[in-house]
Amino acid sequence: MYTRILVPTDGSPCSERGLREAIALARQLKASLVLLHVVNDFPLLMAMGSAQAVDVPHAGVLEAARATLTQAEAAAAAAGVDAECVLRDARTTPVADVVVEEARTRRCDLIVMGTHGRRGLRRLTMGSDAELVLRHAPVPVLLVRDAETASPAAQDSA
Repeated sequence: MYTRILVPTDGSPCSERGLREAIALARQLKASLVLLHVVNDFPLLMAMGSAQAVDVPHAGVLEAARATLTQAEAAAAAAGVDAECVLRDARTTPVADVVVEEARTRRCDLIVMGTHGRRGLRRLTMGSDAELVLRHAPVPVLLVRDAETASPAAQDSA
């Protein structure tokens, strides 16, 4: 059914839940994973006022991103799932746009990602990359809710 699954990950507990679900699904389906980390520090760039001032912090962000991908790849390997790591440095491109583009470019047939499940004002102020991916993805999207925001029934089954 699905042979190539895109998994955006940022190392947060929410994305870790999505990664665990993707690994379990890929293992069952004998699919491979494309593990994607998008570095998007445009808000930091705007706050600091110059690209030169961001060079040092940005290097640290890239190092942390590589470490996150290495951990995700190790988790997949431990479960016997093949995984390819992709690090995209997209300072001025919305994360959701990069996820959708990677799904197309890498010919993925499913996207699995964690979501905070924010509602109301928090959703309006913090945005929702997951919602934008869901709206624009060329393939099905499986959203895995964060344990803190999942309904009690969903938590009981987790």
